Amino acid sequence: MSRTIILTNQQINHKIRRIAYQVYENNIDEKEIILAGIKNKGFILAKKLKIALESISDINVQLCEVKINKKSPLDKIETSLSSDTYKNKSLVLVDDVLNSGTTLIYAARHFLDVPLKQFKTMVLVNRNHKKYPIKADFKGISLSTSLQEHISVEFDNNSAIAYLN
Repeated sequence: MSRTIILTNQQINHKIRRIAYQVYENNIDEKEIILAGIKNKGFILAKKLKIALESISDINVQLCEVKINKKSPLDKIETSLSSDTYKNKSLVLVDDVLNSGTTLIYAARHFLDVPLKQFKTMVLVNRNHKKYPIKADFKGISLSTSLQEHISVEFDNNSAIAYLN
């Protein structure tokens, strides 16, 4: 099985910085925003976005880890912050790849139980194969791939790389 690099570490860092500016523009009047990263890769990406946001703005950025069972998304979803922490705040739900939309739609559903000031989604790679009506408000790159192809993002220490398999 061949792997094609679609984003290098440098390209990923550029995408994160560009997205940080977009998030800042959308939240220019906010004093605080919540970055809710889907456990593992989405949370790592949220941490990187937090660093980029804090380097360009005075907005207080809080991280929230979203624990969702990707194989059984109807199971209870847990977050590292209580719902009172993100109530009436601007929240960005972060994941590495938007494939079918299953993970994002169920995670979004969890946050809809709490009144939010603004709710947006962010992914590094958008595959354009959604089976649910959810979109990425902020995305690093959009790719039209076949259903047989797979995209993986790997984070290792301070580097990252995205592959098409």
